[in-house]
Amino acid sequence: MDTNQALIKYAELLASCTSVRLTGTRDAKEILDTHIQDGLEALKFLPETSGSEIIDVGSGGGLPGIVWAICRPDLNIILLDSVGKKCRASQEIIDNLNLKNIKVICSRSEDFAKLNSNRERFNLACARAVADVGITAELLSPLVQVGGSLLTFKGAKLNQELEQVNNKWRYLGLSEPEINFYGGDNSSKSILIWHKVAHCPKIFPRKPGDAANKFWFNLKNFK
Repeated sequence: MDTNQALIKYAELLASCTSVRLTGTRDAKEILDTHIQDGLEALKFLPETSGSEIIDVGSGGGLPGIVWAICRPDLNIILLDSVGKKCRASQEIIDNLNLKNIKVICSRSEDFAKLNSNRERFNLACARAVADVGITAELLSPLVQVGGSLLTFKGAKLNQELEQVNNKWRYLGLSEPEINFYGGDNSSKSILIWHKVAHCPKIFPRKPGDAANKFWFNLKNFK
């Protein structure tokens, strides 16, 4: 099966999944043209080095992690999600596509990042449609090694979300985000990239739920 055939089959598997709803639509062509296309747009931002490790946080049905695993079999990818039904559905899709460079882990990202073996381990961490940019950055930064990157997909509310953070990204060990628009002149879609320029403070990750309840950029003390 070539790459295009695998992507089409992946769209069909997402559309036909009955155990849990993995996308907002069950139309395979729409999944291919929107959700899978988002993952393809981000391919140019993935690590070039073979064997690099990527983690897709809150991956749901594997978007974009499974897309990347299909297109870049030289990368090692983890799909991380806390919902058991979604994890089982993703594993069934992976098995059906016979992908060998990707595995599913069912866990909250905060709990996963607290393990010493996972802290600042990955070359790239991604989250798609998980939370506002500030929350997303807090969840991803503890997972990424210095010199690595964080990636997320955003839409029309981007400027509002960025204004909240008020350029305090360095507190998480991050550069200012690079904004890469795509989808044409009338599209508000963008891919944000942060570079990990320093170690993430040891205060992170916090307890599950804290990121959304008490924003890190309003905290006074970082250790």
